[in-house]
Amino acid sequence: GVDVLGLQEAWTMPFAFATREKRWLEFAEDAADGPSFHLLSPLARKFNMVIVSPILERDDAHGETIWNTAVIIDNAGRYLGKHRKNHIPRVGDFNEATYYLEGDTGHPVFDTVYGKIGVNICYGRHHPLNWMGFGLNGAEIVFNPSATVGQLSEPMWSIEARNAAIANTYFAVAINRVGTETFPNPFTSGDGKPAHKDFGHFYGSSYVAAPDASRSPGLSRFRDGVLVTKVDLNLVRQVKDSWMFRATARYDMYADLLAKYVKPGFKPQVVSSSKMQVKPVKADEDTADE
Repeated sequence: GVDVLGLQEAWTMPFAFATREKRWLEFAEDAADGPSFHLLSPLARKFNMVIVSPILERDDAHGETIWNTAVIIDNAGRYLGKHRKNHIPRVGDFNEATYYLEGDTGHPVFDTVYGKIGVNICYGRHHPLNWMGFGLNGAEIVFNPSATVGQLSEPMWSIEARNAAIANTYFAVAINRVGTETFPNPFTSGDGKPAHKDFGHFYGSSYVAAPDASRSPGLSRFRDGVLVTKVDLNLVRQVKDSWMFRATARYDMYADLLAKYVKPGFKPQVVSSSKMQVKPVKADEDTADE
């Protein structure tokens, strides 16, 4: 009975993007005409289901450039569109720029029969303005397909999607792969660890967060699973009407600050007491210490 199915980041392959071995690019495919689309399209049509399918994309039209991409297939099995990962990590084992760079698709929202859907791929969840971009474009549900390990991000995991759902008044779907993937050849990382053959444990724990601060139970940390959650999109408008975050936001002020910040001559608006001349206070003769 699922209406919208969200899969994990790069679900068609091992998450090999720390190995720096280019042979993994064999998994890259065309977004609208690749094998994963042809596998999922008839399933979407058969079950009247929208599918969010994150893949490794090969862009034939632009010199076979590689992208980390989420493909959206509508409930009729048609290619609806795609979004490319906006933020690329450069932390620990995760230096994915060996394979692809930051995406160029902005913050698209896909208007489906089951609601308006955005996709904030993996590392983008650490950037509040990235979540906000999908909200400003009208998203009601934002999927966050991820591949992240315990040593790196687990303390943040249960917090970030909930914060995003509250701040942007939509449902946020946090999806993570699970298990430990071991590669044939050892690789090194940016944090000085000895060469090793795995990233660490992908801790699963997928869940759905609602705009009223509630959330679903999470999936297992150790076992594969499918989380089925019923969401009421009426809650999005109800929370908007109640809290009025959009009405009380100061987008003009934020835009002005950001426009200044991205220029080379930006000066932070800091008021420092160290530059103020303060006159010493003289003790009253009647109360002075003798």
